[in-house]
Amino acid sequence: MKATIQAYSVHLFTATGAVFAMLAMLAAAQTQWDLMFLWLVVAFIVDGVDGPLARRFHVGTRARRIDGVLLDLIIDYLTYVFIPAFALFQSHLLPGWTGWIAIILITFVSVLYFADSRMKTPDNSFAGFPAAWNMAALVLFAVTPVTWVSLAIVVFLAVAMFSPLKFIHPVRTRRWRSVSLPVAALWTLFAAWAAWADFAQPGSVSAALIATSLYLALAGIAQQVVPERARAA
Repeated sequence: MKATIQAYSVHLFTATGAVFAMLAMLAAAQTQWDLMFLWLVVAFIVDGVDGPLARRFHVGTRARRIDGVLLDLIIDYLTYVFIPAFALFQSHLLPGWTGWIAIILITFVSVLYFADSRMKTPDNSFAGFPAAWNMAALVLFAVTPVTWVSLAIVVFLAVAMFSPLKFIHPVRTRRWRSVSLPVAALWTLFAAWAAWADFAQPGSVSAALIATSLYLALAGIAQQVVPERARAA
């Protein structure tokens, strides 16, 4: 009985992501971008923690009435895709026709990606860019590149979603996890810092945010290029 309660409690914890998504959307509707991203960072932390908890308490066998994978995907589409796309459009970070291209492209290709049965690779990485638009949008808000650079990044990432490029999962990809997990934690810290400062963060924080983002974006591709050493018997 106790094990069942613990397993369903993990589902309840995951479901809080929907509440944080609503809070983020309410902040976005009032153009409070700093508060919106802070709620998205909280949702990002929940998403990073609930997976290990689900495996620890065996929710797949002890709490089967609720489909944890489906629950996670619903919340992820809101927090990773829908709300960040709205923010890029409504903030005029991508003004005029560029905003329309971004919001249509992001929402359209991402829903297809979320339904792609080949989303995961055998080593628990992602096949293609994993629709992490919350991370991309936060970096764009923090750095505010010129419009054509922002649009080029959006288009490149959208195309990369259906490419053979690999993107790591900082928690589940075992290779380089001792580096990837701390880098992901640092990215979360710098992202929260930037949002808390209403994107008037020090230049050093911006540089650190860019550096950690580049690692998380390129580590999987590097793993495809650099062969893994055979383990000793």
